[in-house]
Amino acid sequence: MTDMLAPLLRIDSSADGEESVTRRLTSLFAKHWPGEVRHRDLAADPVPPISEAYARLGRRVERRGSVPLPEITALAADDAERREWELTLPFVTEVREAGAVLLGVPMYNFSVPAALKAWIDRLTFPGAFADALRDTRFVVVCARGGAYGPGTPREGCDFQEPYLRTYLTNLGVAQEHLTFVVAELTRVADIPALAGLEHLAEESFAAAERRVLELVA
Repeated sequence: MTDMLAPLLRIDSSADGEESVTRRLTSLFAKHWPGEVRHRDLAADPVPPISEAYARLGRRVERRGSVPLPEITALAADDAERREWELTLPFVTEVREAGAVLLGVPMYNFSVPAALKAWIDRLTFPGAFADALRDTRFVVVCARGGAYGPGTPREGCDFQEPYLRTYLTNLGVAQEHLTFVVAELTRVADIPALAGLEHLAEESFAAAERRVLELVA
């Protein structure tokens, strides 16, 4: 799918630890990646929420147009703004350096975990990427407790994949370099209303496993 010698950046956001379906799938992908794998666990090591100082610095940079990353520190007006940029730059740098980015994203309350949203908010500093991601491959592994596909009662309630697709393409990721892998009905053992759908849950997870292996092969 991409240059296997380039680093893979694996991002996990599930709060479920070893029980997490997305972690099982991202772990499978990373296990078969022949190059370097860099791992960030957003649940175990949360990203600090952005602050007023982040917003002030971001607006100042945005008004100047394109500003090279090494020059942003000089635009900080005070220690709070400098601190915000010091917190932000490592997240921006590791995405820019990755040849491929693997996101593990469970559906929480019809959308994405707050831990991932905090990463997204800090990552999206004005001008941080420009065209830097046009050749970067993104694989987004999604898990959903129920079913949200065409024809299901909750078909219109998926604010997970549409949100991430819109966000990542707006960030500069090419559509042809963006792939989603989805496992549904992952809460079938916990929710009585899903009883009887165990075979569909097994089929969905097995298909997601196969797709992960195809992508990394």
